[in-house]
Amino acid sequence: MNDDPRAEPIPVIREVDGGTAKLLPDVDRRRAWLLTVDGAPQSYVDLDDPTCIEFEYVRRLAHVVDCAAGDGVPLDVLHLGGGALTLPRYVAATRPGSSQVVVDADRALLQLVREHLPLGSATGIAVHAADARAWAGAAPAGSADLLVADVFGGSRVPAHLTSIQYARIVQRVLKPGGIYVANLADGAPFAFLRSQLATFRAVFAEVALIAEPSVLRGRRFGNAVLLASARPLDVAALARRTAGDAFPARVEHGDSLRRFIGDAEPVDDAAAQPSPEPPDGAFSIG
Repeated sequence: MNDDPRAEPIPVIREVDGGTAKLLPDVDRRRAWLLTVDGAPQSYVDLDDPTCIEFEYVRRLAHVVDCAAGDGVPLDVLHLGGGALTLPRYVAATRPGSSQVVVDADRALLQLVREHLPLGSATGIAVHAADARAWAGAAPAGSADLLVADVFGGSRVPAHLTSIQYARIVQRVLKPGGIYVANLADGAPFAFLRSQLATFRAVFAEVALIAEPSVLRGRRFGNAVLLASARPLDVAALARRTAGDAFPARVEHGDSLRRFIGDAEPVDDAAAQPSPEPPDGAFSIG
């Protein structure tokens, strides 16, 4: 990347393990970039302001970070899925001293991000190219305050990150009171999303869901954020934050979430399926 402040940023296109990656400069922010893979938006990063978050689902993940501990308290975070490292950068900026590990199977994509969207020094972020479940399975027990899963193979959550065996791996890695948070995607009739909630409810005492009302009402396919913990979640604080977003979301918990799950059953490795293929144009920007 050209470091000359007078130079106009230009797009970067490269073949990565998951397809064709593009880094597209934001015309309104000199050091801000959009990462896409095969036309689907993956990450938005402003190198000058890591607290600037453009994607609504990432903002919801950031709300979970904000509510996970007192303001500025460092966290131990394991990120499964990296993209352009938007959320790790946010954690480093808002909770200095945090220890973060990022795992992504796409080695070529990680190299692209390292070259063109450098982290800078002393962020406390270590990045590794590896399979997400294998890494989590080998991670020390009780080592993470927060485990964030934002893993998509193409546009689908891989099946091996959806089973009750995987949920038990997550449970082992989290500290007492630690929080699991996952970015998922589904649309009506929500067979995948309901099964994921049932799966994690079978392992964790507390489960919640954050999504836009239009998604929950089945009007469109979209992202939904799943939370799970052994201890009560600060649902009220999350609800206040998500309600104040540009695209407000709801936090489903307790009786309303049980009604949403209905008769869905947990899934094991043998029956696990990836998340559904999004409808044409659901996430693509061309």
